[in-house]
Amino acid sequence: MDPIIIRTLQFILAITILVALHEGGHFFFAKLFGVRVNKFYIFFDYKFSIFSTKFNWWRKLRGKKPAKKLPDGTYEYEGTEYGVGWIPLGGYCQIEGMIDETQHDVEKLKEPAKPWEFRGKPCWQRLLIMIGGVLVNFVLALVIYCAVFLTWGHDYYAVKDMPMGMKFNEQAKVFGFKDGDVLLRSDNGDFKAFDANLLRNISTATEVIVRRQGKEVAVSLPGDLSLISMLKSDPVFCRPFVPAEIDSVLQGTAAAKAGMAKGDVIMALGGRPVDSWNTFMYEAGRMEDMLSDCTTRADSLKVLTTSVVFRSAATGKVDTAQVVFDNDVHLGVGMTTIAKYAKPTHESYNLITCIPAGTGYAIDMLGGYVSDLKYVFTSEGAKQLGGFGAIGSMFPPVWDWQMFWMMTAFLSIILAFMNILPIPALDGGHVMFLLYEMIFRRKPGDKFMVRAEFVGMAILFALMFVANLNDILRFIGVF
Repeated sequence: MDPIIIRTLQFILAITILVALHEGGHFFFAKLFGVRVNKFYIFFDYKFSIFSTKFNWWRKLRGKKPAKKLPDGTYEYEGTEYGVGWIPLGGYCQIEGMIDETQHDVEKLKEPAKPWEFRGKPCWQRLLIMIGGVLVNFVLALVIYCAVFLTWGHDYYAVKDMPMGMKFNEQAKVFGFKDGDVLLRSDNGDFKAFDANLLRNISTATEVIVRRQGKEVAVSLPGDLSLISMLKSDPVFCRPFVPAEIDSVLQGTAAAKAGMAKGDVIMALGGRPVDSWNTFMYEAGRMEDMLSDCTTRADSLKVLTTSVVFRSAATGKVDTAQVVFDNDVHLGVGMTTIAKYAKPTHESYNLITCIPAGTGYAIDMLGGYVSDLKYVFTSEGAKQLGGFGAIGSMFPPVWDWQMFWMMTAFLSIILAFMNILPIPALDGGHVMFLLYEMIFRRKPGDKFMVRAEFVGMAILFALMFVANLNDILRFIGVF
């Protein structure tokens, strides 16, 4: 199956689970306190829905008559209407007597509050109804992480056990890092695996301890490096040092025509030395940039014709081959990975130990996400905002249940945190107004609440537009 289809299916399944459980949190507390819930929808149903329990055919199957339509266009309350909308942008739980994105009838709110309405309940009950979705998402993330650790354990490559250390870019070398350094710890704590947390640790560290030629060496840092710059630089700040050893050769490619084989090690590309796959990718990218500047076929052919120096695994000799790439700088080889040179660390958990492990992992993920939010307010950080395309691409191209659940848990954390932000139209906006009411003993005006809801929706739609526009710009290569 096409990887795009697989990613899309995983994304839709994850969002469906998260939306259903998030809205289920609101639904649970509303029903617990006797508040009517008019509609419970997964995805939005503007104009029409894919499924609804109000459909006549569904009611006939259950032996019920069509719902009675009232003069104002609504239907007589016969319990909650459950349904699935056609716009996969979230979902909603329409709670009676509450001003939200689904209802702004201020005139109706001028009537005395009914016992079954949200506005007629004590402040603490309304607060629990509003934070119910966020609570469920946080708990869901904890449960998933614990279940994943219990089922599959945790596998990672410890940076201290990487025999060839790291490959650093020029920015890192200015601070004193050297290729081959093994990262051990910083004044922020020990390094564990090579992931975003490692770079996040380095970005705020003032001292990093590395193992260099068998000795521990201290590298001083300013303590305020930009994580975005570390990740966006080409090459990135550091990567595991992996020699440019060929794992496989595709038939009919430039590498195959040059006589390269599995086990050969690339030593130079276009006359420039190569000591790792990091360097090879950098040089290939540099050639791609040169190719994009070409205006004639002759200029393109000049860039596409180059030399590759490699050491043969069969003879041990160093050979030089002239290669001609097709339309891009694609050698046609599979790259070895760190798995060939280092052993993964596997941690197993039981029903008891998986709980602190999963909880700690969830806290680390939340902390990292919150820490990185400061970059959103920079020009470079704003470009990193991603919409549905970016989120979907985070899922693996093959169906992997472990990765699927890890991604679902991460998205659950993001959904919980984003929803608790004090922005009108989000749960956090309602919580903010409820806290105001609890402190000052009076509610904000209904008209103000309606206007705030519209402002919040405008902000959310603007952010959504920017995020999805970034996806399109990335797709067409603008940035």
